[in-house]
Amino acid sequence: MISPNFPAVNKQTSRKPLISSLLSLLFMGLGQLYNRQFAKGLLMVIFEAYILIFWSGPIAKGIWGLITLGEQVQVRSRGRIVEQGDHSIFLLVEGIIFLLALILLICFYIFSIGDAYKVRKGIEAGIPANDAKQSIKFAWERGYVYFLLAPAIIFTMFLTVLPLLFGILIAFTNYSGPNHLPPKHLVDWVGFKTFTNLFSLTNWSNTFFGVIKWTILWAVLATATTYFTGLFYSLIINVKAIKFKKMWRTIYILPWAIPAFISILIFRNFFNAEFGPLNEYLGLIGIDKIPWLGDPFWAKTALVFVNTWLGFPFWLALMSGVLTNIDRDLYEAAEIDGASSWQRFQSITLPLVLFATAPLLIMSFANNLNNFNIIYLFTEGGPVNMDYSFAGSTDILISWIFKLTLQQNQFNTASAVSILVFIIIAVFSIWNFRQTRAFKEEDMIQ
Repeated sequence: MISPNFPAVNKQTSRKPLISSLLSLLFMGLGQLYNRQFAKGLLMVIFEAYILIFWSGPIAKGIWGLITLGEQVQVRSRGRIVEQGDHSIFLLVEGIIFLLALILLICFYIFSIGDAYKVRKGIEAGIPANDAKQSIKFAWERGYVYFLLAPAIIFTMFLTVLPLLFGILIAFTNYSGPNHLPPKHLVDWVGFKTFTNLFSLTNWSNTFFGVIKWTILWAVLATATTYFTGLFYSLIINVKAIKFKKMWRTIYILPWAIPAFISILIFRNFFNAEFGPLNEYLGLIGIDKIPWLGDPFWAKTALVFVNTWLGFPFWLALMSGVLTNIDRDLYEAAEIDGASSWQRFQSITLPLVLFATAPLLIMSFANNLNNFNIIYLFTEGGPVNMDYSFAGSTDILISWIFKLTLQQNQFNTASAVSILVFIIIAVFSIWNFRQTRAFKEEDMIQ
């Protein structure tokens, strides 16, 4: 016969894990003390008390600064600072730091609640709670990998996540010159106003859409020219009749071995319209001087040429390895079937090379969207375009962002453009990676 008191006892017992977790929710460590884990519970109680006594004020101030970005304006009298006031950017950075720290504390708080619940569940199931020595041993054995990862996680949060959040949040403020630059002026949250201005205001929208069109065209041309030039030379070197293959590969790899910084500056002088060697040679054969760096069309043409010179050796080296690994039997079978050289290239060589290099091709395109070095070193974004705001005819998005920040103090607009660049590159890369057969687990030839 079942005792009438048994259900009541069972019901009371089933509530103990919930009571333990609620005590930990009320104050960290109380659930552990309830589970008679006195050392662990006491440490958690001391930890939360320390945070509340010494850090609750700074955390609250940091969150206040993140929300308000300051309220006290700097006061000046006769050109001298009477009262310093709040520095909005410092408050923003401090607020992000304390917010990240608060997230870590909340995660640890949730862990303490879950730990109290789990331990109490084990006790109700007949598993005794670990004492202090057992808890240390358990933490060392089971949590060793987390101890190793903890410094990396902390450094990642404050050296990667912090700058990333700061750059994103700036886009939602009016942080720009000349009227919203701390410490003289405060910065305010403006929501999506910067993004709407980028598309609605004529001076910004003309620049943005003009620059983004050239950026996409530049990335396509820069990627295609280097890729197919490298493929062309690798095919020539791979022909049986060509002698001294190693020598030719070494010669063609030299442009890649020379630092790009030096090569770009040399080409900048080479294409100089006034005293550059190229125009001098053209004059000798009766061709008028071409304004290579002064005309938008010729400047873009020269950029593509120089980038091809710098980039094709990489694809040459890569494709030479791909071509040597293609089974010769495929070509022999195609030749027996009467396929021409072009048909063999179109049906065998190109598909296999594309299959092997498609992921790198996509990465190269994404890299060219952000190819700041060649744009800045070769043309500095010029020539001047009077229809653009703070951008030249050959500026791509990344070089325009550089000018907006370091030259014009338009930090909020630069941040908004950076976010849009990230979205464009991320969407394009993810979609293309998903479409490449190299990233699908299926046979190469179906």
